[in-house]
This record gives sequence, structure tokens and C-alpha cells, in this order.
Amino acid sequence: MRLVPNSLHDQVAATLREQIFAGSLTPGSFLDEAALCERLEISRTPLREALKVLTAEGLLRHEPRRGCFVAEVTQRDLDEIFPVIALLEGRCAWEAARNASDADIEALATLHAQLEAHAKAHRINAYYATNFAIHEAIITLADNRWLAQTIGDLRKILKLARLQQLKAPGRLEQSLAEHLAVFAALKAHDSDGAEAAMRTHLHRQREALRAVALQQKSRLVS
Repeated sequence: MRLVPNSLHDQVAATLREQIFAGSLTPGSFLDEAALCERLEISRTPLREALKVLTAEGLLRHEPRRGCFVAEVTQRDLDEIFPVIALLEGRCAWEAARNASDADIEALATLHAQLEAHAKAHRINAYYATNFAIHEAIITLADNRWLAQTIGDLRKILKLARLQQLKAPGRLEQSLAEHLAVFAALKAHDSDGAEAAMRTHLHRQREALRAVALQQKSRLVS
């Protein structure tokens, strides 16, 4: 796999970021710089610049004299991040309900129809991709670059753990119902209702992740 020189460290960062999100670079794993340079056919300089970018994003952690490791999202991290992102995405939903045109509502209706189809077929990866697209559409409709930037930074961290919440029993159906509640408020241009529904959606995601963590812990104990 050969990368071209243009903005090389950005390309390297994008490649490694994609591998982290895909799970091929697992949480806690060590990044062997020599092996990465050989695999990507690059020198150490762009690699180290890319590692700095991903460390600043919170996707890697750097340990002095040891190197970089893929970040592990702790339960404390999730407890601290979810209330913040619930506030931020709630505000986005509030703004989106005010700004959405008939065409915007129609586009959201199409996305929600896809979401429902994926839920019924239990296609978790497809459901998550459409779910992500819906959240992005609402953030775009809010038209607030500061909200978008802050949410984007937090979502990179949550993306390391968020897919797991759909594995909690009944969570897929619950998530769909929550999304439909947000959409109903957006369609009615009910800003307060959209904000409340989005906050509920995010808080329940955290509850589902907690349930998955407890299930995993109980399996290890037994």
C-alpha cells in the first residue's frame, strides 16, 4: 500500500484512523513504528506527525519511552462524555427543528425509512451507518460550526465504543423508537421536543453501553 507525498501525514492519519474504527488496530494495541513505516512505505517523519494528530484527537495515547498505543475508552470516559454530547446534540436538534425545510424533512424521512428497514432485518452495521448519517444531517441542519466541530471531536472517541450498544438486548428496537421520536418533533418543527428526544436518545445509548459492559464482566467472572 503506497501513499502519495501530498499531505502525507494527513493521509497516514486518515489510514490509521480508519483502521482504528474498523477494529484492525484494537484498543490497547501497540503501534510499531518500524513495521508501520515498512507497511505504508513511508519514512518516520510523516508517521510521527500522523501519530501526533491521532493522539491530539484522543484515538491514541503516548507513553514516554514506550511509544503510542490505541486508546481504550473507559467507563469513566463514557460517563463524562455522554452528558456533554447529549447537551450538544440536543441543541443541534433544537436548531434543526427551526431550520428544516420541507425538502430537508423529506430527506430525513428517507433516511428513517432506511433505518427502520435495517432494524427489522437486524442489519446492525447498516443500521449504524444510517444512524450516523441521520445524526450528521441534523448537525448540518443546525448550521452551527462550533457545535459541529465540538461534536465531531467527541464522536471520534465515542466511535470506539458506540457500536457495542446496539448489541444490548432490545436496544436496536429501542434506538429506532427514539430516532422516530426525534424525527416526529423535527417534522412538527417542535424545537423543545426535538431537543428533549435527542437528549433521551443519547442518555439511553450510555445506559445500553453500561448494560453491555456488565454482561461482558459477568461472562468473565463466570
